[in-house]
Amino acid sequence: MERDVDLLIVGAGPTGLFAAYYAGFRELNVAVVDALPEPGGQVTAMYPEKMIFDVAGFPAVRGRDLVNGLVEQAGQFKPTYLLGHQARTLESIEDGLRVGLADGSSVNTKAVLITAGMGEFNPRPLPAGDGRLGNGMVHFVPVLAEHAGQHVVIVGGGDSAFDWALALHPIATSVTIVHRRANFRAHAATVRQVKELGVEIITDAEVLALRGEPLSEVDVKVKGEDVKTLPAQTVVAALGFTADLGPIESWGLELDHRAVVVDTTMKTKLDRVYAAGDVAQYPGKVKLIATGFGEAATAVNNIAVMLNPSAHLFPGHSSDVG
Repeated sequence: MERDVDLLIVGAGPTGLFAAYYAGFRELNVAVVDALPEPGGQVTAMYPEKMIFDVAGFPAVRGRDLVNGLVEQAGQFKPTYLLGHQARTLESIEDGLRVGLADGSSVNTKAVLITAGMGEFNPRPLPAGDGRLGNGMVHFVPVLAEHAGQHVVIVGGGDSAFDWALALHPIATSVTIVHRRANFRAHAATVRQVKELGVEIITDAEVLALRGEPLSEVDVKVKGEDVKTLPAQTVVAALGFTADLGPIESWGLELDHRAVVVDTTMKTKLDRVYAAGDVAQYPGKVKLIATGFGEAATAVNNIAVMLNPSAHLFPGHSSDVG
């Protein structure tokens, strides 16, 4: 099966969703492809309940609510969503590009905008939790309410571990953080908040075993001390993740540390291929959701001119349309 569009956006995270809106605003026919089954990218998959603080105009916005708003915004222009479909191949065709998808279908497009974030990501495993994923152990907490009244043990010392601790503390019976080092990778202000809440933090420690069917206890070994047993109905293994760009790496793009090098128009080294958001790299890049929104607008406006040289780069203000 083949589809024909003006612009194919690869990645349905916040940057891709805003790009879909903006491309519709520029009267481009758009499709959005993503290997994940739902829009929202990493926000939906990893922290839909987490509060996000770096989106202009929102002192704080829950990840799920941000994604819902972006989908509603893009929906004004009815983009086609190809969710649960991985973009695999890229080839030049007459007057455009053809992107092959994992299911054997393809999309013929006049331009491609890559907004794939950090690409495909896989959580780092917790050795003691082998075989327990979905049976007392999780990597992410998409629905906080599922853990109300539980004893929760969070393993890790990065931002995710401390963010989950802040989110779960008001509803869980207890929250304990276990980290193998005394120092944390998490933002210092978040660490301070968690400590001020009185969350127990066990450092220089490792989880030895998860016990019970269903899970009821966790054995923790602190360096130089006896094994300590903690009550636990859920273990959150927040140990970070590995990521790569998957098939996109074979497209012939210039890469820099798993990111796609772009110029000031967000164009890559390949004709008709642009990138925006965390996947895009240039000197001085700051990886924020807010940055991705601006890059999406820059990319789409330059794509509009590339497709129609008589078009204006500046489209006017969206507030003028009504």
